[in-house]
Formats: sequence, C-alpha cells, structure tokens
Amino acid sequence: MLRFFAGAAACFLFMTGIFLIWQSRAEGLTALPAAPAPRAFNAPMISAAGPLQAPEASSKSREEKRFSRADKNKDGKIETEELLGARRKAFAKLDANGNGALSFEEWAAKTIGKFQGADKDRNGALTAAEYATTAPPPPKHRTCSCQLPVDTASNDD
Repeated sequence: MLRFFAGAAACFLFMTGIFLIWQSRAEGLTALPAAPAPRAFNAPMISAAGPLQAPEASSKSREEKRFSRADKNKDGKIETEELLGARRKAFAKLDANGNGALSFEEWAAKTIGKFQGADKDRNGALTAAEYATTAPPPPKHRTCSCQLPVDTASNDD
C-alpha cells in the first residue's frame, strides 16, 4: 500500500514539473500586440437650437439631499413635526381611542381587520395573491424636471 502512495506522489510531482516547464516556455514565445489607441468621438451633436449640452450635475452630497427631503418647508431647519409628522399620522391611525397610547387590543384590531380584508375567500388563510394585497403601496416617484421637451412637430414639405 505504501508503494502505491509513493508511486502516486512521484507521478504527481513528475506531472507538476512537466507543467511548470511547459508554462515557462510559453511565456517566452510571443507577446500580445499592444492595444490600439482610443479613437476620439467627434460626431457633431447639432439640433435646430444648437449643440446639445449635458446638464450640470448637482454638487449636493448625499446627506445634503437627505436633509433637503426632511426639510418640508425649506427654511433650512428641520423641526420635530417635519421629521415625525408621517410617523404621527401612522400612529394616529392605529390609536383608535385617541388617548396617545397604543394598546395591544388597538394594534390587534387593526391587524385582524387587515387580515380579514385580505382574506377574500374567508377560509382563514391567505393565499399568495391575497397576501400580496397587504403590501404597502409603492412610493410615489417624482418626475424629473431636467428632461427636455420633445418636439412633436413634423417637418413635411
């Protein structure tokens, strides 16, 4: 058994040596040709109004943009109501008796009502399609004001 392992090890070392010799000869043969120089793109971008220019990018950092979204009245300060207003509205929807405290019963009543509203076949279980109706609505996307108007007039002669 020991001879078998010694033979296998010798075969492995022999194959490794052959591979290394083969690789060292391959490196000295021919080098790859150099990459071609990049070509300049100089196609004219001309329209009826003149050459197109890219809009300037905003220099606002990520935190400045986040601050701007939180500053609802754009006065340069974030008041408590601006930051917590949406959360207070969501809490008020759950606080059925309006006492400013959310009890387990109030939370459970809303949760059970939401479950029962989604369970269309009234079998006490939600299918994948029924459960999908409980997802919150997707956020509203603002349209970009930086888009150029499209000229829809035709040039028929």
